[in-house]
Amino acid sequence: MTKSLNNLQPVGALVMRLALGVSMAVHGYEKVIPHGALNHYVHYIVSLGIPHWLGYVSAYTEFVGGILLIIGLLTRLTAALIAINMLVAFFYVGIHQGFGIYNYILALVALGIMLTFYGAGALALDRKIGFA
Repeated sequence: MTKSLNNLQPVGALVMRLALGVSMAVHGYEKVIPHGALNHYVHYIVSLGIPHWLGYVSAYTEFVGGILLIIGLLTRLTAALIAINMLVAFFYVGIHQGFGIYNYILALVALGIMLTFYGAGALALDRKIGFA
């Protein structure tokens, strides 16, 4: 049984990458693409006491980082940046919103940390071009 599960580790890494990547890309898209959304998000970040430039970093980390995770490119770096981004979200927003949101944020942090340590897996562009 263990050997069979070990053989499926690339699929597990793919599922983790897709879950985190799709979640981040969708949330990032909502902050970056619609007209005025990025400006609104940056103002929100400033209202939390965070420098405005980190609003841009956060939004693009989610959007571009999510896309990179989906294709499996620069996975370790991207996952680490997303984990940091989500930790900041947890401490500035999540702990004030109740269990429904902070457990989701912590799950995203855990996925980011796991992918940082484990890497993209065999089913990723990283592996094909030698980054893994």
